[in-house]
Amino acid sequence: MADQPPPSKPLEGVLVVSLEQAVAGPLATARLAAAGARVIKIERPEGDFARGYDVAANGISSYFAWGNQGKESIALDLKQPDDLTLMKRMLEQADVFVQNLAVGATARMGLDAATLRTAHPGLIVCDVSGYGPDGPYAEMKAYDLLVQAESGLLSISGPPGPYGRVGVSLVDGITGYNAAIAIMEALYRKARTGEGAHLETSLFACAADLMTVPLLHFDYLGKAPERVGLAHPSVAPYGGFQTADDQTVVISIQSDREWRTLCEEVMDRPELADDLRFVTNNDRSANRAETDTIVSDAFARFDRVELEDRLRSSRIAFGAVNQLSDLSSHAQLRRVPVEHPLGTVELPAPPVTADWHEALRVPAIDEHGAALRAEFAARVP
Repeated sequence: MADQPPPSKPLEGVLVVSLEQAVAGPLATARLAAAGARVIKIERPEGDFARGYDVAANGISSYFAWGNQGKESIALDLKQPDDLTLMKRMLEQADVFVQNLAVGATARMGLDAATLRTAHPGLIVCDVSGYGPDGPYAEMKAYDLLVQAESGLLSISGPPGPYGRVGVSLVDGITGYNAAIAIMEALYRKARTGEGAHLETSLFACAADLMTVPLLHFDYLGKAPERVGLAHPSVAPYGGFQTADDQTVVISIQSDREWRTLCEEVMDRPELADDLRFVTNNDRSANRAETDTIVSDAFARFDRVELEDRLRSSRIAFGAVNQLSDLSSHAQLRRVPVEHPLGTVELPAPPVTADWHEALRVPAIDEHGAALRAEFAARVP
């Protein structure tokens, strides 16, 4: 059988120019690159400052490796007229322009959405900011942890006591992915109508969206969820419990039928299934301390392996509180090799598999600068 041609990529032929830095903007365009778009990353002459966050990815920044696969890099000083002209020439050919500079920075260079879309009606412009383009917070600097704090996310996360950050760049991630989704929606419309679009998203707006459920509890019930550690504010039992070998296993009982199964098949306490203190989730939540004590005492009789066997055979939802060493060797973890200027790093595979995915490379600063200058300098404005 003849070799099959490689699968076509959904964004083949799409040119994305991205004036980006840090994490959220780069994550958005990395998703576009994975789908086949040509992404030209505009960096300041010293490079995106995320390149200096650490050297954990086999010599380069883990954040940069995460968010910059499959891109071309050119270093431009946009305060210099020639570099700004080159940037504008790129945008003449672009389908998408993504930028996450400080609010107002692109307007001062004539690269704001209103100016660009007047000149190029088919261009899709996506502005990614900390708090949005207007309002009293518009000009504030915003990074992941700051917005975790400002959005109230920290107030409902972790156990009682001192506040602790969510351990990954959650707000950056969800903002980048929301931006990528919106850009793909706009590209789909453009393919049908030829229309461009102006898209705006912000770290704060994306964090607020994540906070919908606790916010509704506060707005309509008058009570914010408390910080309950590994417990759930409205479902019981749902949380972490210690095993005999001092491991933590998290379970989630989503229905009264599952509670009966847990009592009968896992805890060997069938009488509790009909105990009026625990029959419904509302009963168990109202008697949370007793519920959790019963589960804790039962689970403490088993080591982790035996408890997980019982939970699995009873089809009770569970997960272990793993360490990074456990994730590194996890049976479900898929990895892909990604080349970068100093070698290769094994990254988690894309979270959605597709037959057009392929290994991509992380660029060096200005790696494609000479070629891009030659390509776009030949175009007359």
